[in-house]
Amino acid sequence: MEKTIEETKEYIGMWVTEDGYIRHELFPDNRYDEARGTHQSAYKGSYKVSGNHIDYKDDTGFTADGEFKEGILYHAGMILYKENNNVD
Repeated sequence: MEKTIEETKEYIGMWVTEDGYIRHELFPDNRYDEARGTHQSAYKGSYKVSGNHIDYKDDTGFTADGEFKEGILYHAGMILYKENNNVD
């Protein structure tokens, strides 16, 4: 049986839209930092992963959610891809 993203912790790291405009960095301590364009830390807050589902709550109290499917994060109408930090 395939493990959920919650079990593997593969959600930790940087997730970006194809054009690089939106960047979500998910930290191991269940905090996130979202950048938009040149605006670093446009939104910050906490998140919780359950199975392949993620719930966000920014520091102002706004909430949103998303789903991880086949290595892609679908969140609020956006599609985000995990940034690969491997150096070949």
